[in-house]
Amino acid sequence: MRTDRVRLFLIALAVGLAGSVVAVAGAIGFVGLVIPHLARLLVGPNYRLLLPTSALLGAILVTAADTAGRMLMPPIEIPVGIMTSFIGAPYFLYLLLRTKKS
Repeated sequence: MRTDRVRLFLIALAVGLAGSVVAVAGAIGFVGLVIPHLARLLVGPNYRLLLPTSALLGAILVTAADTAGRMLMPPIEIPVGIMTSFIGAPYFLYLLLRTKKS
C-alpha cells in the first residue's frame, strides 16, 4: 500500500469534511474544532475532565465573541460567527503549524 498517497488522501478528506461542516453549521461550528484542542492542553487526556472543560470553554468563547461583537461598534452588531473566526482562526493555524513541524 502506498502510505504517502493514502495519508495525503485522508488529510484532504479531513480538510474537505471540516470545510463542509463549517459551511453548513456556520462559523460557530468552528468552535467545536478548536476548543477540544485547547481543553486538552489545559487538562490533559483524561476524558472525565476534558468533556466538561471543552463544553465550558466553548460556552465561554461563544459568549465572549457575542459580547465583543456587540460592544466593538455599538450601533452595529458584528455577527458572532465572524468574531469566533477572529478569535479561533489564529489558534487553529497555530495548531496546524505546530503539528506540521512535529
